Amino acid sequence: MKKRILSFLFIFLIVFSLFPQALCAPDISVESDSAILFDVDQNSVLFEKEANKKMHPASITKVMTLLLAAENCNFDDKLTVDNTCLLGMPSDAIIADFRQGEEVTVKDLFMAAYLRSANDAAVLLACRVSGSVDKFVELMNARAKELGAANTHFTNPTGLTDDNHYTTASDLAKITAYAMNNELFKKIVSTKRYVLHRSSDECGQVILNNNKLLSSFEGANGVKTGYTKKAGRCLVSSATRDDMTVIAVTLDCGPMFEECSR
Repeated sequence: MKKRILSFLFIFLIVFSLFPQALCAPDISVESDSAILFDVDQNSVLFEKEANKKMHPASITKVMTLLLAAENCNFDDKLTVDNTCLLGMPSDAIIADFRQGEEVTVKDLFMAAYLRSANDAAVLLACRVSGSVDKFVELMNARAKELGAANTHFTNPTGLTDDNHYTTASDLAKITAYAMNNELFKKIVSTKRYVLHRSSDECGQVILNNNKLLSSFEGANGVKTGYTKKAGRCLVSSATRDDMTVIAVTLDCGPMFEECSR
């Protein structure tokens, strides 16, 4: 692994875990356009940079999507795929490629939406919860408002670029902190590997988590990577050590995160 690719995030988590007093130092510098380090237990901000700047979140949007799905779906339920709700989605945004009439479990949709950041799986979950994408988006925005994410507005459950789809590092920290209290969500975002069983593939398809922190940083337990050309490389992460939990958000991280994909 190329350590330089994760160095910005390590500034947040390693400096915090080893030298917490350094977070008050005035010369801390990160290249992300917007960033925050949030102490969940103390409900306090340890470090921030343009944390209230409205930004495109890319697939970090799926933190809210998966939270609402976790709250409203039974993991083991089976459903028959109806791709009607995918109409109008760009073909290059369809990643899992669940076929019309295919039988899948809600868990399969969860894992495809998280581990592969599959936009089509996220949309299918949205339709499962609310019956349509539009109604689900209403639910997303209502929950954001409930959580005090005042500078957030969603237009889709995927993170595909839209001028009216935005959030902030501060709001994402609030949303993620709340989501990590949901045991199902927490289990999902700490999963490193899952075998997706498709009706067309008897052996199953192995999908892996591309969040390298889960394997390289002690205490890391999530959460989500994201990338679009408009948003740049984005990352929301969580780590717990010695009964202390922090959430780090970095938005538009630049070329150093070239291996952080969706």
